[in-house]
Amino acid sequence: MKIFLKNYMEVVIDRILPELLSGFEDICKCEKCQMDIKAIALNNLKPHYIVSEKGRLYEKVYEMDMQFCVDVMKALINAIDIVSKNPRH
Repeated sequence: MKIFLKNYMEVVIDRILPELLSGFEDICKCEKCQMDIKAIALNNLKPHYIVSEKGRLYEKVYEMDMQFCVDVMKALINAIDIVSKNPRH
């Protein structure tokens, strides 16, 4: 079994961001802007590192918590707002 270390918040952000961005029609969705959005959101969320498959399962259960989802969405929307007002392209 391969052992790895990963900030699970990156996985969550990668899963939620595309769907969330589809609701914002008037903002740039280029790769650079998306990476800026991810970086800002991740810097404003508590990291959740996992080390094994068992850890991954634990985080998937944690991800279903309503407050967790609210916190991620809030961080992403804030990041989208910041980047849309200050695009770097």
